[in-house]
Amino acid sequence: MTVNSQVLDYIVSEENFSDKAVIIKEGNMGDWVYVILEGRVKIKKKTSGGLLTIDTLSEGDFVGEMAMLKWSNSTRTASAVADGPVVLGVLDSVRLGQEWEAQPTIIKKLISSLIQNLEEATKKTADMVVALR
Repeated sequence: MTVNSQVLDYIVSEENFSDKAVIIKEGNMGDWVYVILEGRVKIKKKTSGGLLTIDTLSEGDFVGEMAMLKWSNSTRTASAVADGPVVLGVLDSVRLGQEWEAQPTIIKKLISSLIQNLEEATKKTADMVVALR
């Protein structure tokens, strides 16, 4: 996947990460969002059996969007770790926030519900994988 030209308009800076660098740490606070410009990022979840890779993202994918969309000093629900060298675009969180606030309440409620359901499903799936090991 390539990065959509509309997304490129939101990039305010770029950050480079080396292999295995922790980009986002589960449990930390944060509301910034990245788009992957080059490389791959592994999404990892803490479990009783250690860190579990739940997804691998690549160019054009977003990292950190769930915490931003919650807008309540949210903690990160998973870690993001570089899988090789990675270049990320940091998106303009102020502009995204303004556009988010302009959305109808029903849209914000639907997206918030989807995020909550995804977080719960991810936790349950991670727990099941650990139980099967």
